[in-house]
Amino acid sequence: MVRALRITSHDDVAILIDPAEQGSVVLGLVARDAIPAGHKMALHDITTGSIVHKYGQMIGVTSRAIRAGEHVHSHNLAVGEHRSHVDAISRPGASRPASSLSDGVTFDGYARADGQVGTRNAIGIIASVNCAATAVRRIARRFEQDLPPTIDAVVPFTHNSGCGMAKSGDGFETLERTLAGYARHPNFGGVLMLGLGCEVAQIDGLLERHGLRTGPRLRTLTIQDAGGTAQAIEQGSAIVRDLIEEASGDRRSPRPLTDLVLGLQCGGSDGWSGVTANPALGAATDMLIAAGGSAYLSETPEIYGAEHLLMARATSLEVIQALKARIDWWEAYAARNGASLDNNPSPGNKAGGLTTIFEKSLGAIAKAGTAPLADVLLYGEQRRVRGLSFMDSPGYDPCSATGQIASGANLLAFTTGRGSVFGSQPAPCLKIASNAALARAMADDMDIDASPVLDGMSVQEAGATIFRALIATASGKPTKSELLGVGDFEFVPWQLGAWM
Repeated sequence: MVRALRITSHDDVAILIDPAEQGSVVLGLVARDAIPAGHKMALHDITTGSIVHKYGQMIGVTSRAIRAGEHVHSHNLAVGEHRSHVDAISRPGASRPASSLSDGVTFDGYARADGQVGTRNAIGIIASVNCAATAVRRIARRFEQDLPPTIDAVVPFTHNSGCGMAKSGDGFETLERTLAGYARHPNFGGVLMLGLGCEVAQIDGLLERHGLRTGPRLRTLTIQDAGGTAQAIEQGSAIVRDLIEEASGDRRSPRPLTDLVLGLQCGGSDGWSGVTANPALGAATDMLIAAGGSAYLSETPEIYGAEHLLMARATSLEVIQALKARIDWWEAYAARNGASLDNNPSPGNKAGGLTTIFEKSLGAIAKAGTAPLADVLLYGEQRRVRGLSFMDSPGYDPCSATGQIASGANLLAFTTGRGSVFGSQPAPCLKIASNAALARAMADDMDIDASPVLDGMSVQEAGATIFRALIATASGKPTKSELLGVGDFEFVPWQLGAWM
């Protein structure tokens, strides 16, 4: 017998736990095709043009008739024109999840002067423009060894923008929010912002518009004022030494979970991501929010087709309207660029068993648990309320995570089924594998294996395991990606608007 899982009684398909050969028996049916593990098999005959359900929700429409026992995938299932809408929502609002596991739990964090709390004590060197990238990296390179034990790292942040752009509009404002969000991030004990001097993204204007002030923990420098690249590297290095001395006295202290802000990410998803890793992370997210903590769900193109479920959990009509506005923006944005949101999933997602964007989205939103949706933020916008917020971003993981960190996430959790190797700075990133084969094959990258859910462990138990790991990580335990030194090249601000 080949093992398979039917998630709800309304589903038209089952997901195979084991690969099936043609002619093998799966849930009492004969498999008409060879079907890989993680892929879907039809549980009954389905006519052409019929809606197919998984998770009890629509994942697509049949492009041809499908017989019971057939492999259901891209060759016979498409997005179609039908889509769930907010009209199905009876009223906004949802109750806050309850969890006794998080009662009285604290983590050891760094209390900052502005009231934020860090989970790391790093020094950041942030380029305002690509012209400063080499100087930023040369300065950071001088501090790769012999740091005080209370300083986690000296991290360079470079990007491909900052000039050749309009001085206003979406592109400029998005870049400024991102750079300002990193400059005030609580996981930094000190920050140097380094520019060229003549770029569009002027540092002084950025600081003024975003309420930032220079001081012992935030310093600035331009290459032109320093007298060139060599002088900027020397002067910048001296500033970083001052920042290290200033921050080296920082110490951790017990903090309530209200000071944790968790960024939720998934990448390289497979057919099991929405069954094991994402729901387990959702359970951990519920535990955090039950204790007064906060979390960000993002990747707007990857909630497409499932946004009605988030809207049903919104705390107000204004939140519903804000999320709908972001979906509408993305539909128009894709159309302007000759693309479609239905182009997702990626080839790797499809090889792992995901067929349509609706199916991928339904699994992706499971990361957010059951908490009310309290707010909708622009990319890199600062958090306004505690609880679950949606932060608008592309589905590209490094870009989305960069926005979450800019919005104040001091901890990330990242699920994967195919094996994403993402890591981030300055926020540590916990990697969660959806299946045992991945957890074994990429053991140096994966922090947690969520596959025991397929062997009888409850989603709540798996969530409790993730929750405990999140607290340990927030308190200083290094993640696998941190041990590998991953994170500085993964700073990818979202580039919007015209380049000139």
